[in-house]
Amino acid sequence: MPRLDTATRAELIVAIADLAVAAGVEIMKIYETDFDVRSKGANDPVTDADVAGEAVITAGLMKLTPDIPIVGEEAASAGQLPPGNPATWHRFWLVDPLDGTKEFIKKNGEFTVNIALIEDGIPILGVVYTPAKGWIHTGHGTGTAMVRKQGLPPQPIKVRPVPPSGLTVVASRSHRDKETDEFLADLPVASMVAAGSSLKFCLVAEGTADLYPRMGPTMEWDTAAGHAVVLSAGGTVSTLEGAALSYGKPEFRNPKFIVRGG
Repeated sequence: MPRLDTATRAELIVAIADLAVAAGVEIMKIYETDFDVRSKGANDPVTDADVAGEAVITAGLMKLTPDIPIVGEEAASAGQLPPGNPATWHRFWLVDPLDGTKEFIKKNGEFTVNIALIEDGIPILGVVYTPAKGWIHTGHGTGTAMVRKQGLPPQPIKVRPVPPSGLTVVASRSHRDKETDEFLADLPVASMVAAGSSLKFCLVAEGTADLYPRMGPTMEWDTAAGHAVVLSAGGTVSTLEGAALSYGKPEFRNPKFIVRGG
């Protein structure tokens, strides 16, 4: 099966961005209420907003690309996966309708809607929408990374060279750990920035931060959209051993990884 060409991806990213915004509308309706919080596993909360957002995205993707399998976080958690072996899929969607559920529950605004298209294990297209802030980061290939912030026209973004003063490192607001601190101990760190959800990828992509190490557990739908934006902005996402982070792994589980800018 041929790869999607640049023109097709450029057309698709517009539709996917609209879909992320539509999901964000439903999510924000619930955000503004006294919503209930349930648990689907140890330290893994879920709300009606997760479910509502995924329903919007899944319906939209099925209409837009009916032949491409969709792996959504909530469906996968309920054991509802497309038939077949993900490792053999040429192309599939990864959806996290509400990345940063803990940030959503805290009502700090640092949660995102993530939609990514995987092709041969690589995220070739991704949208990260931050509904509480009105930010949307997109990328569909090298040199195409963009951000649109509320009330402003879209702006191209790219990773930056590491400043002479040292690295700005972005770390998880809810998942900082000792292993991350040990990894950073020998690096020229000038400053640390805390952020929730896939915003950490976006800060590297737009040149606000230089490095994001993640030592804790993540799933593929957590990372794919942000990964696509970072790649489009000229950065990399690799395992601790230096291999590119790939998709379609068993149970969609990621190893530890490092996001690097320039």
